[in-house]
Amino acid sequence: MDLGLNGKRVLVTGATKGLGRAIAETFLDEGASVAICARTAADVDAAVADLSGRGTAIGSTVDAGDAAAVRAWVADAAAQLGGIDVFVHNTSGKPARKLDDWINNFNVDLMSLVHAVDAAGEALADGGGAVISIGTTATAEHFASGSGSYSAFKSAVTNWTLGQAQVLGAKGVRCNVVSPGPIFIEGGDWDMIKQHMGDFFAATQKGHPGGELGRAQDVADAVVFLASDRARHINGANLTVDGGFLKRVDF
Repeated sequence: MDLGLNGKRVLVTGATKGLGRAIAETFLDEGASVAICARTAADVDAAVADLSGRGTAIGSTVDAGDAAAVRAWVADAAAQLGGIDVFVHNTSGKPARKLDDWINNFNVDLMSLVHAVDAAGEALADGGGAVISIGTTATAEHFASGSGSYSAFKSAVTNWTLGQAQVLGAKGVRCNVVSPGPIFIEGGDWDMIKQHMGDFFAATQKGHPGGELGRAQDVADAVVFLASDRARHINGANLTVDGGFLKRVDF
């Protein structure tokens, strides 16, 4: 199936590893040009070197909690790529351990999205673009001991993005959310849980009807599809990618 992404210009935040990295790789494999950002320079340089083997990839070191830096990155990426067709919001701070940390997570999780989309808005609307935010199933059900700031701000990200489906949708920009369930990534959170909290990992795995956690590629495929011409009439959707982990019934 031709997704119609060849030649598209894509920005992905937090894309040196994990979900963001898989998303960037999949867009490149579809023929898109990709700009990534993350906060660690060495990680960005290494990721760009690897990604460039798949196609046109550029990267910048950006503190997602710095609104001016986020806006400058969007402008610079648009200039280098010649425009913006797709913006993928994937940055998220670590769950806050202290109340003071909530402010940083507010800036990293939510306001970086708001500033980036505002900065990219004109370019996105120019060609009928797409905005996709990474959410989480933790916004829909209580999970474990609670996710605190993580689920709270992901809920805000989801609400704001889907609201923009009406605002930006009127300008031809589709806005959707992809909400992963537990995703196993080597070296990631669920890998650490498997190593140090075996019983909890096994119980979570058993909670999936198929008996296994998802993979980063499962999420990347959903994101790339929603950004594609094949999803041209999908706007304002929250696509859950969890293998049936949530027990709610949507109708």
